[in-house]
Amino acid sequence: MTTPTFQPTGSGHPGAGDSEASSALAYPARRRALCFGAAALGAAALAPVGLVRAQSLGDRPLRIILPLSAGSGADGAIRAISNSLAKALGQPVVIENLPGAGGITGTTQIVRAPKDGSVIGVVSNNHVVNPSVYKNIPFDSLADITPITIIGATPFVLVAHPSVPAKNVQELIAYAKSKPGVLNHASPGNGTILHLGAAMFVDQAKVAIQHIPYKGMGPLMNDVLGGQVQLAVVAVAPAAAHIKSGALRAMGVTTSTRVVSLPGVPTIAEQGLPAYELDGWIAPVAPAGLPKTELARLYNAFKAAMEMLEARDALVAQGYEIKLTPPDAAAAFFRSEAARMAQVVKNASVKLD
Repeated sequence: MTTPTFQPTGSGHPGAGDSEASSALAYPARRRALCFGAAALGAAALAPVGLVRAQSLGDRPLRIILPLSAGSGADGAIRAISNSLAKALGQPVVIENLPGAGGITGTTQIVRAPKDGSVIGVVSNNHVVNPSVYKNIPFDSLADITPITIIGATPFVLVAHPSVPAKNVQELIAYAKSKPGVLNHASPGNGTILHLGAAMFVDQAKVAIQHIPYKGMGPLMNDVLGGQVQLAVVAVAPAAAHIKSGALRAMGVTTSTRVVSLPGVPTIAEQGLPAYELDGWIAPVAPAGLPKTELARLYNAFKAAMEMLEARDALVAQGYEIKLTPPDAAAAFFRSEAARMAQVVKNASVKLD
């Protein structure tokens, strides 16, 4: 049976005033936006490999700008699927890392790129966080991009050093309330999504836990494992081995449902904080004004690439849940996440120059 590929119905870059953002703190709406992509994937057929190209681009490569450093989670993910994406597009794929200023440096180049489908970027959570933590950004994070899809998301987990006298979220909250200011939590930097993940917990649990920012994940993990800091929100994939060995204790996963690799660890939401939900997502975007035909071509190419076992298995091995949200739903998700993260940043009093 032949099923349809995506046919765009809008401009591909809706404005920021969508009414869905008004309930951005209610995570069921967020789940609907992402889960729609999973349903669409099951109903949508692949365009033939190498024939997704809607326009004749010759041998000109697709340039993908990553506003993140080499070796980051998004970098590893997009490089893992780049060969499959090239096959689906029928053209070469060139990846360029342009890190700096929390992703602002590279994203500035994305929004200024030609609007012909020859240059796209891949962004992560920080894209919707930055407007709330940086005073001056030379672009509009919503109006100046065209979301193509949410490729996938990886879960986080709240971990504690075994010296913390708590085995779950409720015990942790009780201990924190009995000894306010005694506990601390680490992050790889102010305003990062892992910082905000812990800040969400502190805010929703109504506890006093001190934030200690680090410069990167390496020093953070070393000190959490050594007990110099007590708590952190980290990605499940690199933390799982430490949790299983007993070097770290998992308090709860940050997603709305339990994680396959840690089936015995309950969600934070099911332990008394029902509004808590967070994961680390990656999304290809193009400049605003991308023609509808190019939006359809690129979305269908990512969809085709992720049907290839090589690409799908590579992302699953990195801890990603495949989403492939259609463009309209991806744009709505960007808007709702921007509003939700703005409230988290406000509650955590995070501000960067």
